[in-house]
Amino acid sequence: MPTDVDRVSQRAADVLERSRARTDLAVSGRSRQHKEAEVVRRIGRIAAADGVILIGAIVFALAVAPLGMMGAMLVALLLVAATLVFAVMPASAPVNVEKLAEIPLKALPRSTERWLETQRPALPAPVRGLVDSIGVKLETLSPQLAALDENSPAAVEVRKLVGEQLPELVKGYARVPEPLRRVERNGLTPDQQLAQGLQLIDDEIAEMTAQLAQGDLDALATRGRYLQIRYQGDEG
Repeated sequence: MPTDVDRVSQRAADVLERSRARTDLAVSGRSRQHKEAEVVRRIGRIAAADGVILIGAIVFALAVAPLGMMGAMLVALLLVAATLVFAVMPASAPVNVEKLAEIPLKALPRSTERWLETQRPALPAPVRGLVDSIGVKLETLSPQLAALDENSPAAVEVRKLVGEQLPELVKGYARVPEPLRRVERNGLTPDQQLAQGLQLIDDEIAEMTAQLAQGDLDALATRGRYLQIRYQGDEG
């Protein structure tokens, strides 16, 4: 017969599984939305470029001289070239992590999320789920910051966590030579330190989001928590 401990353990496992399922669903939806937005942006750029070429050709034909066969071929080549160029060109400029401090607060979570997504392939597989979870929470946090005063203590805490501590955590890990990332030092490997740091940030963003939703800006401004994470190899 199952004991009380077994039942509690099973309930905890069920809760964890449901939480993971919700996160996986949110990540899947977020990834799909990002891909769809990327396609829309690319198509928009192609349509705009092709439109400019066609309008230019029409104006030239009406105001200067008929295009003729060679002119029509040149226009067709320009249309093909523009389509190919804008189809392969990134739809949005890469985020400069050093400029995050200058980004408006309401745009900071989205910009940090975009930068974090570019770092994801270089991170160890076990923490990529945490990266996805943080991305989901950053998307939720972003619209909540629209009405927050840029100079308020609450805004300072958000900017410190999202724009400074999270990027520094990932950059600090990247500075560790790859062969040393699984070597234990002071009881933890750099991989484990990264996982603990990302989990802490994931929890912090969740609490910030809850406090913003409740309008509890005083609690957010006086949290007083600060990540103290050291990386093996940082000083070596």
